[in-house]
Amino acid sequence: MHSRCRVPALCRRNFLNQEVTILLTFIIAVLLWPLLASSTALAQSSGAVTPLRFLYPGASGSWVVPWAAKEGGYFSTEGLDVEFVRVGGSTRIVAIMLSGNAPMINVGGTAAVGAIGSGSDAVIIAASYTGFFFHLMARPNVTQPADLIGKRAGMTTFGSTSDVLVRLALQKYGLDLKKDITVVQLGGQAEGFAALHAGFVEVMPLTSPLYLQAKKAGMKELLNFSELGVEDIGGAVVTTRAYLKQQRAVVVRFMRAFLRATARYKSDKAFGKALIAKYGQIKDEEILEETWKESSSLMQNVPRPSLKAVQFAMDTTLKGKAALKPESFVDTSVLDELVRTGFVDSLTK
Repeated sequence: MHSRCRVPALCRRNFLNQEVTILLTFIIAVLLWPLLASSTALAQSSGAVTPLRFLYPGASGSWVVPWAAKEGGYFSTEGLDVEFVRVGGSTRIVAIMLSGNAPMINVGGTAAVGAIGSGSDAVIIAASYTGFFFHLMARPNVTQPADLIGKRAGMTTFGSTSDVLVRLALQKYGLDLKKDITVVQLGGQAEGFAALHAGFVEVMPLTSPLYLQAKKAGMKELLNFSELGVEDIGGAVVTTRAYLKQQRAVVVRFMRAFLRATARYKSDKAFGKALIAKYGQIKDEEILEETWKESSSLMQNVPRPSLKAVQFAMDTTLKGKAALKPESFVDTSVLDELVRTGFVDSLTK
Protein backbone atom coordinates (compact mmCIF):
# COMPACT_ATOMS: atom_id res chain seq x y z
CA MET A 1 0.00 0.00 0.00
CA HIS A 2 1.07 3.53 -0.68
CA SER A 3 1.41 5.73 2.35
CA ARG A 4 -1.07 8.59 2.41
CA CYS A 5 0.40 12.07 1.85
CA ARG A 6 -0.04 14.23 4.93
CA VAL A 7 0.77 17.56 3.20
CA PRO A 8 -1.35 17.70 0.00
CA ALA A 9 0.28 20.85 -1.46
CA LEU A 10 3.79 19.42 -1.04
CA CYS A 11 2.74 16.09 -2.51
CA ARG A 12 1.29 17.78 -5.57
CA ARG A 13 4.55 19.77 -6.01
CA ASN A 14 6.66 16.59 -5.79
CA PHE A 15 4.40 14.82 -8.28
CA LEU A 16 4.69 17.69 -10.74
CA ASN A 17 8.50 17.79 -10.33
CA GLN A 18 8.68 14.07 -11.11
CA GLU A 19 6.51 14.49 -14.18
CA VAL A 20 8.63 17.41 -15.44
CA THR A 21 11.83 15.41 -14.88
CA ILE A 22 10.44 12.43 -16.80
CA LEU A 23 9.26 14.70 -19.64
CA LEU A 24 12.63 16.47 -19.89
CA THR A 25 14.48 13.16 -19.86
CA PHE A 26 12.26 11.92 -22.68
CA ILE A 27 12.80 15.09 -24.75
CA ILE A 28 16.58 14.94 -24.27
CA ALA A 29 16.64 11.28 -25.23
CA VAL A 30 14.65 11.98 -28.40
CA LEU A 31 16.89 14.91 -29.37
CA LEU A 32 20.14 13.08 -28.68
CA TRP A 33 19.15 9.70 -30.09
CA PRO A 34 20.28 10.38 -33.70
CA LEU A 35 23.66 11.60 -32.44
CA LEU A 36 24.07 8.63 -30.09
CA ALA A 37 23.01 6.19 -32.77
CA SER A 38 25.44 7.60 -35.33
CA SER A 39 28.26 7.60 -32.79
CA THR A 40 27.57 3.96 -31.95
CA ALA A 41 27.50 3.01 -35.61
CA LEU A 42 30.76 4.87 -36.21
CA ALA A 43 32.41 3.14 -33.27
CA GLN A 44 31.25 -0.23 -34.53
CA SER A 45 32.49 0.45 -38.05
CA SER A 46 35.87 2.05 -37.32
CA GLY A 47 36.68 1.35 -33.70
CA ALA A 48 37.75 -2.27 -34.15
CA VAL A 49 41.45 -2.80 -34.84
CA THR A 50 42.31 -5.58 -37.28
CA PRO A 51 45.10 -7.88 -36.07
CA LEU A 52 47.47 -9.05 -38.81
CA ARG A 53 50.41 -11.42 -38.55
CA PHE A 54 53.16 -10.50 -41.01
CA LEU A 55 56.22 -12.68 -41.67
CA TYR A 56 59.58 -11.45 -42.94
CA PRO A 57 62.99 -13.11 -43.54
CA GLY A 58 65.40 -10.98 -41.52
CA ALA A 59 67.14 -7.70 -40.77
CA SER A 60 67.88 -6.34 -44.23
CA GLY A 61 67.26 -3.21 -46.23
CA SER A 62 65.04 -5.37 -48.42
CA TRP A 63 62.36 -5.62 -45.73
CA VAL A 64 62.50 -2.13 -44.25
CA VAL A 65 59.21 -0.67 -45.55
CA PRO A 66 56.88 -2.63 -43.22
CA TRP A 67 59.11 -1.61 -40.28
CA ALA A 68 58.70 2.00 -41.36
CA ALA A 69 54.93 1.54 -41.56
CA LYS A 70 54.86 0.18 -38.02
CA GLU A 71 57.28 2.63 -36.41
CA GLY A 72 55.81 5.59 -38.28
CA GLY A 73 52.32 4.78 -37.00
CA TYR A 74 50.91 4.24 -40.49
CA PHE A 75 49.53 0.78 -39.73
CA SER A 76 47.80 2.18 -36.64
CA THR A 77 46.32 5.01 -38.71
CA GLU A 78 44.78 2.39 -40.98
CA GLY A 79 43.36 0.44 -38.02
CA LEU A 80 45.84 -2.43 -38.31
CA ASP A 81 47.65 -4.10 -35.44
CA VAL A 82 50.51 -5.80 -37.28
CA GLU A 83 52.52 -8.48 -35.52
CA PHE A 84 55.97 -9.01 -37.06
CA VAL A 85 57.39 -12.53 -36.99
CA ARG A 86 60.86 -13.24 -38.35
CA VAL A 87 61.26 -16.59 -40.13
CA GLY A 88 64.56 -17.45 -41.80
CA GLY A 89 64.18 -18.32 -45.49
CA SER A 90 61.61 -17.10 -48.00
CA THR A 91 60.47 -20.58 -49.06
CA ARG A 92 59.62 -21.39 -45.44
CA ILE A 93 57.68 -18.16 -45.12
CA VAL A 94 55.62 -18.91 -48.23
CA ALA A 95 54.84 -22.38 -46.88
CA ILE A 96 53.70 -20.93 -43.54
CA MET A 97 51.42 -18.45 -45.30
CA LEU A 98 49.90 -21.19 -47.45
CA SER A 99 49.25 -23.25 -44.32
CA GLY A 100 47.00 -20.43 -43.08
CA ASN A 101 49.22 -19.13 -40.26
CA ALA A 102 49.79 -15.67 -41.77
CA PRO A 103 47.71 -13.84 -44.40
CA MET A 104 50.46 -11.57 -45.76
CA ILE A 105 54.25 -11.87 -45.98
CA ASN A 106 57.46 -10.17 -47.12
CA VAL A 107 59.69 -12.52 -49.12
CA GLY A 108 62.15 -12.78 -51.95
CA GLY A 109 60.03 -13.00 -55.07
CA THR A 110 61.75 -16.12 -56.38
CA ALA A 111 60.21 -18.24 -53.60
CA ALA A 112 56.76 -16.86 -54.39
CA VAL A 113 57.19 -17.57 -58.10
CA GLY A 114 58.17 -21.16 -57.31
CA ALA A 115 55.09 -21.65 -55.14
CA ILE A 116 52.71 -20.04 -57.64
CA GLY A 117 54.20 -22.02 -60.51
CA SER A 118 53.54 -25.20 -58.55
CA GLY A 119 49.83 -24.38 -58.42
CA SER A 120 49.45 -22.62 -55.07
CA ASP A 121 47.02 -19.75 -54.41
CA ALA A 122 49.82 -17.26 -53.64
CA VAL A 123 50.06 -13.98 -55.53
CA ILE A 124 52.57 -11.11 -55.56
CA ILE A 125 50.85 -7.75 -54.97
CA ALA A 126 53.88 -5.44 -54.57
CA ALA A 127 57.67 -5.36 -54.67
CA SER A 128 59.79 -2.52 -53.32
CA TYR A 129 62.76 -3.18 -55.60
CA THR A 130 63.62 -4.30 -59.10
CA GLY A 131 67.39 -4.19 -58.51
CA PHE A 132 69.39 -6.85 -56.71
CA PHE A 133 70.66 -6.15 -53.19
CA PHE A 134 72.78 -9.28 -53.05
CA HIS A 135 76.57 -9.42 -52.94
CA LEU A 136 78.48 -12.70 -53.07
CA MET A 137 80.78 -12.64 -50.05
CA ALA A 138 83.68 -15.06 -49.59
CA ARG A 139 86.17 -16.08 -46.93
CA PRO A 140 89.50 -14.17 -46.98
CA ASN A 141 91.38 -17.23 -48.28
CA VAL A 142 89.34 -17.31 -51.52
CA THR A 143 91.46 -15.63 -54.19
CA GLN A 144 90.11 -17.39 -57.29
CA PRO A 145 87.13 -19.63 -58.19
CA ALA A 146 89.34 -22.73 -58.04
CA ASP A 147 89.70 -22.14 -54.30
CA LEU A 148 86.04 -23.12 -53.95
CA ILE A 149 86.50 -26.65 -55.30
CA GLY A 150 85.67 -29.22 -52.68
CA LYS A 151 84.14 -26.56 -50.39
CA ARG A 152 80.63 -25.47 -49.37
CA ALA A 153 78.57 -22.53 -50.64
CA GLY A 154 75.75 -21.20 -48.48
CA MET A 155 72.26 -19.88 -49.20
CA THR A 156 69.10 -19.40 -47.15
CA THR A 157 66.69 -22.10 -48.36
CA PHE A 158 66.31 -24.15 -51.52
CA GLY A 159 64.18 -22.27 -54.04
CA SER A 160 64.99 -18.85 -52.59
CA THR A 161 66.55 -15.92 -54.39
CA SER A 162 69.90 -16.56 -52.70
CA ASP A 163 69.76 -20.18 -53.91
CA VAL A 164 69.26 -19.08 -57.51
CA LEU A 165 71.97 -16.43 -57.29
CA VAL A 166 74.69 -18.54 -55.70
CA ARG A 167 74.16 -21.23 -58.35
CA LEU A 168 74.31 -18.64 -61.14
CA ALA A 169 77.55 -17.23 -59.73
CA LEU A 170 79.17 -20.65 -59.38
CA GLN A 171 78.19 -21.57 -62.92
CA LYS A 172 79.60 -18.22 -64.04
CA TYR A 173 82.89 -19.28 -62.47
CA GLY A 174 82.79 -22.55 -64.43
CA LEU A 175 82.20 -24.78 -61.42
CA ASP A 176 80.25 -28.03 -61.66
CA LEU A 177 77.54 -27.87 -58.99
CA LYS A 178 77.38 -31.65 -58.76
CA LYS A 179 81.10 -32.34 -58.53
CA ASP A 180 83.07 -29.25 -57.54
CA ILE A 181 81.12 -27.69 -54.69
CA THR A 182 78.31 -28.44 -52.24
CA VAL A 183 75.45 -25.93 -51.84
CA VAL A 184 73.90 -26.00 -48.36
CA GLN A 185 70.86 -24.22 -46.94
CA LEU A 186 71.39 -22.28 -43.72
CA GLY A 187 67.93 -20.92 -42.89
CA GLY A 188 68.37 -17.17 -43.23
CA GLN A 189 70.89 -14.46 -43.99
CA ALA A 190 71.80 -13.98 -40.35
CA GLU A 191 72.59 -17.68 -40.11
CA GLY A 192 74.47 -17.47 -43.41
CA PHE A 193 76.58 -14.60 -42.13
CA ALA A 194 77.43 -16.59 -39.00
CA ALA A 195 78.32 -19.68 -41.06
CA LEU A 196 80.56 -17.63 -43.36
CA HIS A 197 82.27 -15.94 -40.43
CA ALA A 198 82.86 -19.31 -38.72
CA GLY A 199 84.25 -20.92 -41.89
CA PHE A 200 81.42 -23.45 -42.27
CA VAL A 201 80.88 -22.15 -45.82
CA GLU A 202 83.29 -20.37 -48.16
CA VAL A 203 80.79 -18.13 -49.96
CA MET A 204 77.35 -16.74 -49.16
CA PRO A 205 75.08 -14.19 -50.92
CA LEU A 206 74.28 -11.39 -48.48
CA THR A 207 72.42 -8.08 -48.61
CA SER A 208 73.05 -4.90 -46.65
CA PRO A 209 73.65 -4.46 -43.78
CA LEU A 210 75.05 -8.00 -43.41
CA TYR A 211 77.28 -7.84 -46.47
CA LEU A 212 78.79 -4.61 -45.09
CA GLN A 213 79.34 -6.28 -41.74
CA ALA A 214 80.98 -9.21 -43.52
CA LYS A 215 83.25 -6.79 -45.37
CA LYS A 216 84.32 -5.18 -42.11
CA ALA A 217 85.01 -8.65 -40.72
CA GLY A 218 87.54 -9.27 -43.51
CA MET A 219 85.36 -11.10 -46.06
CA LYS A 220 85.76 -10.44 -49.78
CA GLU A 221 83.12 -9.29 -52.23
CA LEU A 222 83.36 -11.57 -55.25
CA LEU A 223 80.31 -10.30 -57.11
CA ASN A 224 77.71 -7.55 -56.94
CA PHE A 225 74.63 -9.24 -58.39
CA SER A 226 73.22 -5.91 -59.55
CA GLU A 227 75.89 -6.07 -62.28
CA LEU A 228 74.33 -9.15 -63.88
CA GLY A 229 71.88 -7.03 -65.88
CA VAL A 230 68.76 -8.83 -64.63
CA GLU A 231 65.92 -7.61 -62.45
CA ASP A 232 64.65 -8.84 -59.09
CA ILE A 233 61.30 -9.04 -57.28
CA GLY A 234 62.83 -7.51 -54.16
CA GLY A 235 60.95 -6.90 -50.93
CA ALA A 236 57.90 -8.66 -52.36
CA VAL A 237 54.56 -8.43 -50.57
CA VAL A 238 52.70 -11.69 -51.07
CA THR A 239 49.26 -12.91 -50.04
CA THR A 240 46.77 -15.44 -51.40
CA ARG A 241 44.14 -14.74 -54.01
CA ALA A 242 41.51 -15.98 -51.58
CA TYR A 243 42.57 -13.50 -48.89
CA LEU A 244 42.76 -10.67 -51.41
CA LYS A 245 39.20 -11.43 -52.51
CA GLN A 246 37.74 -11.95 -49.04
CA GLN A 247 39.66 -9.22 -47.18
CA ARG A 248 40.36 -6.72 -49.93
CA ALA A 249 39.63 -3.74 -47.65
CA VAL A 250 42.31 -4.94 -45.23
CA VAL A 251 44.82 -5.33 -48.07
CA VAL A 252 44.00 -1.81 -49.30
CA ARG A 253 44.62 -0.41 -45.81
CA PHE A 254 47.87 -2.34 -45.58
CA MET A 255 49.08 -0.98 -48.91
CA ARG A 256 48.09 2.59 -47.99
CA ALA A 257 50.33 2.29 -44.93
CA PHE A 258 53.02 0.64 -47.05
CA LEU A 259 53.04 3.50 -49.55
CA ARG A 260 53.13 6.14 -46.81
CA ALA A 261 56.06 4.33 -45.23
CA THR A 262 57.89 4.14 -48.56
CA ALA A 263 57.64 7.90 -49.04
CA ARG A 264 58.77 8.55 -45.46
CA TYR A 265 61.74 6.18 -45.63
CA LYS A 266 63.05 7.61 -48.89
CA SER A 267 62.80 11.22 -47.72
CA ASP A 268 63.75 10.96 -44.03
CA LYS A 269 67.27 9.61 -43.63
CA ALA A 270 67.34 9.92 -39.83
CA PHE A 271 64.10 7.95 -39.58
CA GLY A 272 65.39 5.31 -41.99
CA LYS A 273 68.71 4.85 -40.23
CA ALA A 274 66.95 4.56 -36.87
CA LEU A 275 64.83 1.71 -38.26
CA ILE A 276 67.88 -0.16 -39.53
CA ALA A 277 69.64 0.38 -36.20
CA LYS A 278 66.67 -0.96 -34.25
CA TYR A 279 65.69 -3.99 -36.33
CA GLY A 280 69.23 -4.86 -37.37
CA GLN A 281 70.68 -4.12 -33.92
CA ILE A 282 73.43 -2.07 -35.55
CA LYS A 283 75.37 0.83 -34.04
CA ASP A 284 78.03 1.30 -36.72
CA GLU A 285 77.27 4.68 -38.31
CA GLU A 286 79.00 3.86 -41.59
CA ILE A 287 76.97 0.66 -42.06
CA LEU A 288 73.73 2.48 -41.21
CA GLU A 289 74.54 5.24 -43.70
CA GLU A 290 75.45 2.86 -46.54
CA THR A 291 72.46 0.59 -45.93
CA TRP A 292 70.00 3.50 -46.03
CA LYS A 293 71.71 5.01 -49.07
CA GLU A 294 71.59 1.77 -51.07
CA SER A 295 68.04 0.77 -50.09
CA SER A 296 66.48 4.23 -50.50
CA SER A 297 68.09 4.77 -53.90
CA LEU A 298 66.78 1.45 -55.25
CA MET A 299 63.33 1.66 -53.65
CA GLN A 300 60.40 2.25 -56.02
CA ASN A 301 57.91 5.01 -55.22
CA VAL A 302 55.18 2.75 -56.59
CA PRO A 303 56.18 -0.82 -55.72
CA ARG A 304 55.10 -2.61 -58.86
CA PRO A 305 56.54 -6.10 -59.34
CA SER A 306 58.72 -6.23 -62.45
CA LEU A 307 57.34 -8.65 -65.05
CA LYS A 308 60.87 -8.93 -66.44
CA ALA A 309 62.01 -10.04 -62.99
CA VAL A 310 59.13 -12.52 -62.75
CA GLN A 311 60.21 -13.97 -66.09
CA PHE A 312 63.80 -14.29 -64.85
CA ALA A 313 62.58 -16.12 -61.73
CA MET A 314 60.41 -18.37 -63.89
CA ASP A 315 63.33 -19.20 -66.17
CA THR A 316 65.55 -20.17 -63.24
CA THR A 317 63.02 -22.03 -61.08
CA LEU A 318 60.20 -23.28 -63.32
CA LYS A 319 61.99 -24.95 -66.18
CA GLY A 320 59.59 -26.77 -68.46
CA LYS A 321 56.60 -24.55 -67.61
CA ALA A 322 56.91 -22.08 -70.47
CA ALA A 323 53.14 -21.91 -70.94
CA LEU A 324 52.83 -19.72 -67.84
CA LYS A 325 52.82 -15.95 -68.32
CA PRO A 326 54.51 -13.48 -65.91
CA GLU A 327 51.22 -11.62 -65.53
CA SER A 328 49.64 -14.68 -63.89
CA PHE A 329 51.99 -14.38 -60.90
CA VAL A 330 51.00 -10.85 -59.89
CA ASP A 331 47.91 -8.84 -58.99
CA THR A 332 48.47 -5.09 -58.96
CA SER A 333 44.79 -4.17 -58.72
CA VAL A 334 45.19 -2.61 -55.25
CA LEU A 335 48.18 -0.55 -56.36
CA ASP A 336 46.32 0.44 -59.52
CA GLU A 337 43.38 1.62 -57.42
CA LEU A 338 45.58 3.73 -55.15
CA VAL A 339 47.28 5.30 -58.15
CA ARG A 340 44.00 5.92 -60.00
CA THR A 341 42.31 7.58 -57.01
CA GLY A 342 45.21 9.98 -56.51
CA PHE A 343 46.43 8.52 -53.21
CA VAL A 344 49.96 7.98 -54.49
CA ASP A 345 50.23 11.50 -55.91
CA SER A 346 49.04 12.94 -52.59
CA LEU A 347 52.11 11.52 -50.84
CA THR A 348 54.52 13.73 -52.78
CA LYS A 349 52.58 16.99 -52.39
